[in-house]
Formats: sequence, C-alpha cells, structure tokens
Amino acid sequence: MASPGAETKKPGNHNDFVQLCNPHVAAMKEDVLYHFSLSTGTHDFPTMFGDVKFVCVGGSPSRMKAFSKYVAVELGLDHPGADYPNICEGTDRYAIYKVGPVLLVSHGMGIPSIAIMLHELIKLLYHARCSGVTLIRIGTSGGIGLEPGSVVITRQVMDACFKQEFEQIVLGKRVVRNTHLDERLVQELVRCSTDLGDFPTVVGNTMCTLDFYEGQGRLDGALCSYSEKDKQEYLRAAYEAGIRNIEMESSVFAAICNACGLRAAVVCVTLLNRLEGDQISSPHEVLAEYQKRPQRLVAHFIKKCLAAA
Repeated sequence: MASPGAETKKPGNHNDFVQLCNPHVAAMKEDVLYHFSLSTGTHDFPTMFGDVKFVCVGGSPSRMKAFSKYVAVELGLDHPGADYPNICEGTDRYAIYKVGPVLLVSHGMGIPSIAIMLHELIKLLYHARCSGVTLIRIGTSGGIGLEPGSVVITRQVMDACFKQEFEQIVLGKRVVRNTHLDERLVQELVRCSTDLGDFPTVVGNTMCTLDFYEGQGRLDGALCSYSEKDKQEYLRAAYEAGIRNIEMESSVFAAICNACGLRAAVVCVTLLNRLEGDQISSPHEVLAEYQKRPQRLVAHFIKKCLAAA
C-alpha cells in the first residue's frame, strides 16, 4: 500500500539539534555504527564531531580525501603539522575526514550504499549533539542537453518515472517519501556559482536511477531490449520534465535528509551529454578538472557561510 510522504516531516529551523525519526535509538545502551567502525561505547562523539556544521558526501574515498585537503587550504587550516586522517580506517566500506567544522564522507555507488552510510552518518550527528548542519552531496553525473563540465544544482530529485519521490519496501509494505530539497540552499549555491563565474552552472531536476546501464537507457550494457529511438524519446521526455542530469544516489539522500529535517543539496558535474552518446570519452585530465568543479563551488559556499557567521 502506498504511503505518500510517509514518515516525512518538514525541515525545521536549521539551527536545531539533529534529530532522528526513530524512537528506539535513544533507549539503546550502546549504538554501534558498524560500517564506520565507530561506537558510542568506545568513542566520544560530542568531542569528536560536536562542532560539525557542514557535511559533504561523495562516492569515491580518494575523491573525498582530496577534497578534505582542498577544504583545509580554503579554510586556512592547512598549517604545518595538520593531520586529517581517515576517521573510520577500521573499515574499508567508507572513509570519513574532518576538517574543522566540515565532515567529508564517502558513500560508494548506488542507493543501497549511500542509504546505509546516511543512517549511520545521521546517527553520528545525533549522538554528537550537532546543530545547524547542512548536508551536500557532490559528485558526477550524465547530463541531458548540457555540455560536459556543466554543474547542476538540483532543484528536485525525480525517479526513473519522473516522480518526485523515493520508494522503499518496509516490512513488506510500500513506503513513499518525498525528495524535496531546500530551495533557499539552492539559491545560496547559485549565488556562490555567480561569485566564482568560471564554469557553467544550471539549476535543474536530477533523475536518480537504480542502475547505470538499462536504468539510464544506455545501449552499451550486457543487456538491452530497446532501440536508439526509444532511448532518445525517453531522454527527451526527461528533459521536458526539467531533468538536466542523471545519477544514482540523490533520491534516497534527499528523502532521508528531508525526513530528518536536515537541509540538504545536491551538486553534480556532468561528464557527457547523454543525448549525444553513452560512453565517457573525455581525456582523464579533463575529467579530473570537471570533478573538481562541485568541490570548488561547495568549498566557496562553506567559506562564505563561515565568514558571515
């Protein structure tokens, strides 16, 4: 049975302490964040993470490590002797880096991987008594009708049927949560992009799929039961629905953050225009530069927020 907006609450004042939509956690004697190799029984979460105000999540551990170094430089924290190790080095599932009030976390690829990470990340923020936290997913994507290298700030996340929702089966029942993102945060990021002014940035809807190949209408997977014409019709319909890029994590990211009252944003760079092909063909050095664009935008946003605080 469908439950539109089930277990979803409106984001409150973003200066509030991080809250959970789970009454059971408060009664637990110890909470083991297994995939982070952290536990409330062995780690002092308020001391370790209590000052966190910004959380940036992205797929690749190495990319988040590089981003942590960039953030340290941008915030003036890259002084001699500064060390920002992987906090959850006891596991190979995810990586966590902390630079001042910024937490940088890898989430792997696809909805299941980021969903597991988000449950434990938000519990970490809750146990640490963090307040006023902003979460931003940064990453790569396939563009629709955009030049490669364009940065998309997501207005709404849509599924593969162009619906603004995330569906999950809970205890055998269909639960639907909305995928709304914070419009004010979108506009703040747009202004930061204008400040930088050195790469194309658009605001558009993002389609989140369960798969990289058939789920995104590619013709180059091991399976394909449709034609080039079918693919083009689908992608053009997506464009008409306001969709400007496709990736595989944003729907559950938006749904969980929204349910927990956390303001959140998605900022991804496009690596190709899917209307013109399915395979990424740009040289490695070009792709490496593209991947830095969301990092530069979000780092500028964080720096600007801290300067105004």
